Formats: sequence, structure tokens, C-alpha cells
Amino acid sequence: MTDPPDPGPDLETVFARYEALRDRLPGAAFDTEPQLAATLEDVADRFDGFVLDAFGVLNLGETPIRGAVARMARLRAMGKRLCVLTNAASYPRAAAEARLRRLGFDFAADEVVSSRDIAAAQLHAIAPGALWAAICAEGDDFADIPALVADAMAAPELLVRADAILFLSAARWTEAWQDRLVSAIEALPRPVVIANPDLVAPREGRLTIEPGWWGHDLADRTGQMPHFFGKPYGDAFTAARIRLGPGRHAMVGDTLHTDILGGRAAGVRTVLVAGHGLFAGHDVAPFIARSGIRPDAIVATT
Repeated sequence: MTDPPDPGPDLETVFARYEALRDRLPGAAFDTEPQLAATLEDVADRFDGFVLDAFGVLNLGETPIRGAVARMARLRAMGKRLCVLTNAASYPRAAAEARLRRLGFDFAADEVVSSRDIAAAQLHAIAPGALWAAICAEGDDFADIPALVADAMAAPELLVRADAILFLSAARWTEAWQDRLVSAIEALPRPVVIANPDLVAPREGRLTIEPGWWGHDLADRTGQMPHFFGKPYGDAFTAARIRLGPGRHAMVGDTLHTDILGGRAAGVRTVLVAGHGLFAGHDVAPFIARSGIRPDAIVATT
């Protein structure tokens, strides 16, 4: 019999960690009280298009959220433009598109924006000609990344000798590996890119630790701030808004500190999905009050 998966940190731990990091996150002003509604269809008349998080909005791990596939079809029938903005950097965008199709969604290639692509586009500017040591999922071939990249977990000496560090996936990462990375950066400070700023991701029945968690731990312990790409940072929302074109758009997500804070800082309205993802099974109102991060609408489900 195999051991059950680690349930990961609880909501209170994650929320407290996000709050402790507020000075590292974008700033935004919140000027409305949230509209409460059942689904995205109930608030759709307020918006021309939606930027959609994947985990916690469309799916939980490898399971589509009940009704989400049909909801996307109905939003399209209403004339709403859609774009998926995902912080999942463990695999290329083409794999993200294929995963969504397997789950039943019909998003086109130009309707999916990945933080992996956003980070990859900046690597040359951050460290021209560098050898990047990648913290990655097993089997990643980096064919989509326009830089010299090698798997640091297959060749740990890369953490010491590579010119820069690229953190794509926490699937194989542990405290022991983190200690090794901290020592390597303290010995030789170099650029570190975090291609997924999320602290955690909601999967079936648990929260998994993501690269953002380790990136902020690295900053705490070494004093060196990594480069973060993806929500809640602006480049991600700029890319999504280009896909949608002009209009009244809303970021739809399950977290206050990435989706809602990031969307509002980027100048779009926001919708929090409270019944799935990070806040599933919890009353979100106390967390909104404590953080001051207020979505324009709160829906129970996508």
C-alpha cells in the first residue's frame, strides 16, 4: 500500500505567507464591494471578455471542475472573449493546451498564455548567452525555450557552475534541494528566474507547494530577489489583454493575492471563484476583510 499524498500547507498558512509578502507583490486600490453570484454567467453582462486561471477555475489537477466546460461554451455563445492565463510552467504551452483539450475544453492556441513562455522570452535580457540550470519536471526537454538550458536535478553540479537558475517546476523539489540551492547562491550570487510565482496550487483534495514558495524562501535566506514571471506580475496580464483585444475584461481566479490583486493592479476587473481551489470549503469574507483585496464579484463556481 502506498502512502497518501502529502496534503500540503493549510489555507491559513498559505494566506499568512502571502500577507507577509505583500511588499513584494504589486499594489492596487479596491473601490467596490463584491457582487455575489452563483456562476460566471450571472456576471457576464458586466464584461466583454474573461481572463481565466486554470487551476481552481477550470480544473483541479487532472479533473475538470463540474460544469466548467459547458459554461465556457455558453459564454462563447454570449459573445464573450476568453483567454486562459496559467502559472503552470512545468511543461510547454502546447502541453497545457493539450491538457485542456483532454479535459474537454476547446481553447485555441492563441487563447492560452503561459508564465513559462513569458519567463522564457526574458532570459536573454536577464543573462545573455547564459547556461541556465533548470529546476524542472522529469523529462522536460526545453525545446520551447530560446536559451541554453540543462536539467539541474539530473546534474546537481549545475547549481554551482551554471550562469543562472531557472525554476520551472517544484514537482521533484525538496527542503534538501532547497538547502543546496541556497548554499550555491550564497557562494556565487547569480540571476534566478521563477517561472511560476504561485505559492501553492489546488489539486484533488490538497494544496501542492509551487515554485513561488521556494523563490520567496530563497529571497528570505539569501537576500537576493529572484525575477518572477506570471500572475500577479504585470507582464502576464499584458499578454492576456493583447489576446482579448479592447473591452471590459475581468480576471477570474481562485486566489486573492495572485489573480485578484494582480488583475486589479493590471487595470482589469476581477472575479473570485470561491467554491473551488484555495478557498474551497471556507468562508472567503474574513480573508477579504483581513487582506483588503476585494474582487468585483464573487461566484460560487465557474
